[in-house]
Order: sequence, then structure tokens, then C-alpha cells
Amino acid sequence: MRAGGRTAPGALVLALALLRRCLLLGPLGLRSAGAQDGNGCGHTLLTPHSGTLSSKNYPGTYPNHTMCCWQLQAPPGTSLLLAFGDVDLEPSEHCALSSLLLTDPQTGTAYGPYCRNTIPSAPLLVTNSSTVTVLFNSTSHRSGRGLLLSYATSQHPDLVSCLVRGTHYTREYVSVYCPAGCKDIHGDIWGNPSQGYRDTSVLCKAAVHAGVIADELGGQVTLSREKGITLYESAFANGLRSKRGSLSEKRLMFHKACDDVLEVVTFNASSWWHEVGVLGQDRAWVAERAALSTTGHSWAAEPDAQAAWLELDLGTRRNVTGIITKGSSEQHDYYVTSYHVSSSRDGKNWRPYRGSSGQEEKVFEGNADSQGEVSNAFIPPIIARYIRVTPQSWHQRVALKVALVGCHVARVRAPRPYVPSVPKEVLEPTSRPASRTPIPGIALDPEKAGSTLLVMLLIGGFVLFCSCLLLLAFLCHRKRVPQAGVEPGLLPAEPASLQPSFLPHGPHARGPQPDSFARVR
Repeated sequence: MRAGGRTAPGALVLALALLRRCLLLGPLGLRSAGAQDGNGCGHTLLTPHSGTLSSKNYPGTYPNHTMCCWQLQAPPGTSLLLAFGDVDLEPSEHCALSSLLLTDPQTGTAYGPYCRNTIPSAPLLVTNSSTVTVLFNSTSHRSGRGLLLSYATSQHPDLVSCLVRGTHYTREYVSVYCPAGCKDIHGDIWGNPSQGYRDTSVLCKAAVHAGVIADELGGQVTLSREKGITLYESAFANGLRSKRGSLSEKRLMFHKACDDVLEVVTFNASSWWHEVGVLGQDRAWVAERAALSTTGHSWAAEPDAQAAWLELDLGTRRNVTGIITKGSSEQHDYYVTSYHVSSSRDGKNWRPYRGSSGQEEKVFEGNADSQGEVSNAFIPPIIARYIRVTPQSWHQRVALKVALVGCHVARVRAPRPYVPSVPKEVLEPTSRPASRTPIPGIALDPEKAGSTLLVMLLIGGFVLFCSCLLLLAFLCHRKRVPQAGVEPGLLPAEPASLQPSFLPHGPHARGPQPDSFARVR
């Protein structure tokens, strides 16, 4: 086995011992996303294209006498990149007490073992294999947070760790690849999607909160660092609660191409509540009251209604990327805490929304009070005309206000040009495709470029022809001006001084003088 890090004999012996112990844990199998086994595993999310793993209790002290083995498997034809977010294992000689070891079964290469006194030399490890085994081992110790790693395929050289913050960057525009599994990693975020986020926020976690990526998938994130604001308001979105924060020098604004509030043509509901007050006054909680922009009370279902639902008709098919919900927003404390979403193109055949997994119908987290707004993103988006919200749990009564976010189906918005960015502490891979920045100007449709060029040539030729005609007319007019006052057949008399002296003027004329004539112009 070759060592990709230090080559001390003790380290190699430990590597072999850990590898044998990992194999004794049981057959992990080579699934498409990978697998894990052992009693020292913490938060773990493994997908074919990216993932995140940590030791037990991270970022608290990891337990004694534990072990965990992860097998990472990338799709065929790709290799793995690993981002070291945190490696804090109690130091010892050759990391014998607590260690992290990475092995490549295909090439027999070992990276490590690592602990606090032998941390990885670079936070980003580039391998040449689609399979990597990660081994974590602990014995008796007193301190140490443990470890946090993320990985992605070689198609994403701008991979970052879940712990990277906005303050790691100095560029105005940033593009990074966030791995799956950052949502539940320890780290604070301040702000909301509309205001932006404080630059001290954990970047990938903020991207999940903003609805830019799904935590179970990860993905590419583009954002700009803009001037900070005085106060960042808290918000609940996509299963995360952000904090209320104070002034910062910069704020993070995530770029989303399809996030306009959609117009709802018609609201419909399974039922509505006809309220009769103590003094006998009537109040109708009809479906039209479900518009988020409506002031006053909301829509509410009948008290004993079973399987209540609220339907929104967008008039035509739309690309729906998110939903915003709110409670009764009045003196009543009514709100929906969870719900399902289904869609239809004809209003008859309904399809439940299953999210990125595509297996089970997704349950969206709703509101925690009757006043605040809660946002949830649809990743992938829904393309439909009709959207139906079916409450699953609620507080006191089913009451709801809703708005949908998205854009027209045929709408295409070009993203802002950017250059992929890497944090200051992450080594940039040596091989990366050259980025191309579009040049502002007039874009011609290739199918219409030929006809457009022909029209331009015809116009240019016509202008040139007219110019030649005008020039010819001007020259002819100038040539006729000196003859304007002369009668036909008569020539103007020449002055005597210009008459040739060699011409005879009568019988007594002098002889010819060839050397004294004057040249007539």
C-alpha cells in the first residue's frame, strides 16, 4: 500500500490494521452512493455526486473507543475530490490513539493517518479514483471535536466545505459547489432571501435556507457580495430558522433566475368557514381570502371538514419554483404546520409532489404562528397550471394564506457572468476549463444572420448608387456654368495680347516669328 501522506512505518502498520478492522465490521457493499458502518459515525449524507460525513457528536467531543468506516462511490468515469472541513483528533505518535485514514482500494494508495498534530497539508484532496474508503478510529482521549469531511466528483473542482463562510471571499461575485448534507451541520446564518445574509453566515447552509439548492442534492451556488445593511431579520424557510443579526460590512445575495410572485387567477377550496360572532356578526373565510396580499383574515376550512384542500389556478402553465404560506394573521391563532402539494395541468388529473428523491410524497414544514411567513422551494420546479395545497397538521383550525413563486415556462433569463471562486484557504486545482465572459453587444440569431446581412448589403449599395448620381449631376452643372451668357455659334473675342503674332494681318504683315508666339490656354 502506498502512502499518499507521510510514509512512517508505524503509520503504514496502523493503516493496515484499521483497514482490516473496517472490513471486519461487515460487508458495506458498493452502492451507487456509498455506505457506512460502525459505532462512531455521526451526521452522514452520501449521494452519487456529493455528500458530507462527520464523527459522532461533532462538533462536541467524540466518544472513546469508537470507529466508523465510510465507503464513497462516485459514478463510473469520474474521480473523487475531498474537502477537509475540520480534523480535530487528540494528537499522539503516528496518530495511534485517534486517527483519520483515507485509502484508495483501486490503486492501493493511503492518505494519512491524520490527527491534530498531522493535519492534511491542503484542505482539498484530489484523488484519481472513483472509490475511497474513509476510516475513523478513537481510543481513550480527553479532547477533540472529531472530523467533518465533504466530497464531490471531479466535475466540481470548486467544491467547498460546509463550514466555509462568506468572509472567506474577497471577490464581488462568487461561484462554488456546495455538497449535499450541509443543512444539519453546526453553523449560524443571519438574514433571509429578500434582504440577503450577513457575510459571517455559513455559506452552503444559507444557500439551503434561500432555496437555491436542495440539501439532499447539493449544487452550484452563485452569489454576489454587496454592501451590508444595518439589521438582518430572522426567517423560517426550507426547514431552517435564521437568526436576527446586526450590521456587517458585506452581505451575501444569492442569484435565482425564476423567483417572481405569480398571479393567481382563481382560488378554490374544499370548503370554507362561515363564522358567526358573539354579537351575531357574520364573517366569511372564503377561498379568495387565501391571497397572501389580502389584509385581514385568511381562508379557513369548515370546522369538521375532512381532507381540506386549497386550489390555486394560475390561468396557464407556469414554472413554479416555490411557495410562501401564512396563518390567519388576525386575532385568531390559526395556522397550518405541515402540508402536501400536488399539481395538475387540466384540473382533473393530480400528481403529488415528491421532491428530488422521487420516492415518497414530500411533507413541507408550515408555520409556527399565525403572523409570520414561511417559504419552501420546489427543487425540481413544478410545471403546471393548477396547484393544490393539502394541510396535514394545523393549530386549532385549518387557515391559510398562500403565494406562489416562479416564472413563465418559456422565460429564459441569462445569469450574471461570473468566475468560479475558491476560498483563500483552499488550493485551486491546476486544471480547470477556461471561463468565457460574454461580450456586450447585439446578438444575432444564427438562422436570421444571412437574411440580415443581405438586407444590409442592399441598403449600402443603394446609398452608394445615389451618391454617384448626385456627384455626376454636380459635375455636369459645374461644366455648363461658364457658357451661360454666350450666344450659340459665337466665340468670345480674344484679347489682342493673346493673339498669335505669327498670323498675317494684311498685305504688309510681318513675316512669321516662330519664337515669339504665346501659348493659348
